Amino acid sequence: PSPTLSACAAPRVVSVGPPRPPVLSSALAMSEPAAKKARTDIAALHDFEYRKPKVIAEIGCNHKGELEIAKELLALAKEAGATVGKFQKRTPKELLTPAQYNAPHPNPHNSFGATYGEHREFLELSIDDHKKLQDHCKNIGLEYSASVWDTTAAKEIVTLNPSLIKVGSPSNQHWEMQKVLRDEYTGEVHISTGMTTKEEIEKIVKFWEEGKGDAKNRVVLYTCTSGYPVPFEDVCLLDIRLLQQKYQHRVKAIGFSGHHLGIAIDIAAYALGAEWNERHFTKDRTWKGTDHAASLEPAGLAKLCRDLQATQTAMRYKSMDILDLEKEQRAKLKWGQYNKDIVAKIGKKAELSAGVANGLPSQRCAAPVSLALYAVSDHG
Repeated sequence: PSPTLSACAAPRVVSVGPPRPPVLSSALAMSEPAAKKARTDIAALHDFEYRKPKVIAEIGCNHKGELEIAKELLALAKEAGATVGKFQKRTPKELLTPAQYNAPHPNPHNSFGATYGEHREFLELSIDDHKKLQDHCKNIGLEYSASVWDTTAAKEIVTLNPSLIKVGSPSNQHWEMQKVLRDEYTGEVHISTGMTTKEEIEKIVKFWEEGKGDAKNRVVLYTCTSGYPVPFEDVCLLDIRLLQQKYQHRVKAIGFSGHHLGIAIDIAAYALGAEWNERHFTKDRTWKGTDHAASLEPAGLAKLCRDLQATQTAMRYKSMDILDLEKEQRAKLKWGQYNKDIVAKIGKKAELSAGVANGLPSQRCAAPVSLALYAVSDHG
């Protein structure tokens, strides 16, 4: 039976997956790929609540090293409807090996320095700059955040005490850095899992379940494919279900970090259960830099926020079989409603005709007549 809900009320929980398929024998199950084996136990997915979608505008280094551009991008993200404006913080000489630091940028056209290290230094904003950006976010009603790439960067951003700090896919096995976030910071930590094995994801969650980690109330785990941009066939949205299956009750929420083109994929990610959505954001996709091509511009981000809100509103069951807005249409358009007297007569004639066919006395029923002709004759 349909769930009983107040009229037009959103359900508290909605089932994500289909009914449990037949359980495979242990020998067969052991021989299947992990993803296929997970599908055989899809009913293990717990019901979950479709919460309000949250959007992170990942500005990253798209400010081109200029504080004023960074502030402008925050204002544009707020205007578009984003929840969070996020940057990145690195300590290049700590993060990179000497060989990496002194090597030329792999794409000289996008480089802001003679070497990759100089390029990274040019794009870095100081911790004082980040404090100014955080203050700007407070003034315009936007949450500030940053992804941290190394231990020094983590310690610096922790001093700002933002509501959330991000760990990108490249850094999710950096335990010294994550220990700073786990033990010296009390806010949420959002962790992407691009280019990460299932075993490495399990290590991440276990690490945050230890000590002061409190993964259940602090960690948001994101599915991600690390590419710029990512073709649709490599987005692998169903990995959201795999994270739900294993971690829904071990972390605070599941998110999706997308590097694809367009915004259709993000709506599907939310429908699959990703509460958080992260997209790279820029003012102009033709600007110099490696991330702009996989970023949304203001108009695209605004449409994404709008469509996610509409999708969340639609995520509910019907509160009754016939909604109030359907009643007028039902009375006007539905066969058997607007013409119910005629249909009743047709039904009675069909019963009489059936009686003749079953050998009842002919005087008790009229001769069979085309139902269509009957309907026409009734209307002259």
